[in-house]
This record gives sequence, C-alpha cells and structure tokens, in this order.
Amino acid sequence: MEIPPGNNVARCLLAQFKISFQLLSYHLDSLSVDECLWQPSKKGIYLKQVNADTWAGTLPESEAYEVGPPNIAWLIWHIDYWWSMVINHSFGNAALNKDEVIWQSSIEKITNRFETLKEEWIERVNSLSSDDLESHRYSRWPIADCPFSDIAAWLNLELMKNAAEIGYIRFLYASREEKVM
Repeated sequence: MEIPPGNNVARCLLAQFKISFQLLSYHLDSLSVDECLWQPSKKGIYLKQVNADTWAGTLPESEAYEVGPPNIAWLIWHIDYWWSMVINHSFGNAALNKDEVIWQSSIEKITNRFETLKEEWIERVNSLSSDDLESHRYSRWPIADCPFSDIAAWLNLELMKNAAEIGYIRFLYASREEKVM
C-alpha cells in the first residue's frame, strides 16, 4: 500500500482502512454459506432469494431496534452495496443502484469481490492529492457537498462497524443452542 509522499490525510485514512479490512478478513475466514444465511431472530434484516444462486438485499424502512438484527448474508451484501456505490458514484458513471448489487452464495466469490473492492479503493485513494481529498469533486454518494476525506473516513467506519457485526453474529451462531427458552 503505497501512499503519495506528503499526503498525511491519505496515509491516515488508508491506515484506518487497513485495520478495518483486516477485521473483516478475520471474520470471513472459515465462514460458511449456512452461517451467512442463519437468522439470529424470527424477524430481522435478511436477503430475499431471486433465484437458485442470487440473493438481493433490501434496506430497512427504519433503524429501530424492533426491526430486528441482520444476518451475515445481509451484512455482506450491505458492505458490497455501499462500497460499490461509493466507488461508482465517486469515480465512475454514478449509474449503479441498489438493485444491481447482489449476494452470491459462494464464500470464494464474496472474498474475491472484497479483495477487488479493496484493491480498487486503495488505488483510488492513493491517486488523490491532498487537495482532492479536501475537495467536494468526488463526494456524490452517500453524501455530497463535503470533503472527500469525510466520505473515505465514513467508509472506514462503516467497514469496521459491519465487520464487528459479522463477528458478533458469528459468536451467536457458534454458541447457539438447538432450543432457545
């Protein structure tokens, strides 16, 4: 991970990103599709199956506790969704939408997808000057009219949060009992 000389903002953002991605990678190690699809509660934020191998994500209408927890599959889809959207809307044609992001029921495809996103993200952030990071030029999604460094910092936080949620659900899955009282 090469950082342009003198770009302390990029250095800090990419160092945070690296830690967040390491946590995600740790929690994806030895993950199974059954574990991904396990529903920790009767109600929650889950994917809907489109066909035999394709699952689509939906966004909850609210973030109230009563909505219920997500499962790992939804969290993985959610990471792919917001990360892909940031890259496409900041550096691409800004045409990607939620319905085009699908969850594949293959851990290998998931880890390969995240490696691809990671490499592209590092390359994009590395290509930005300090002025670029402080400009609004690349800030289109999820918020506009802010320095792009704010978007990059948000991405780091979102990645860390989602990685931690995946880890917590893995703890619940590993310690589940057949019968819950």
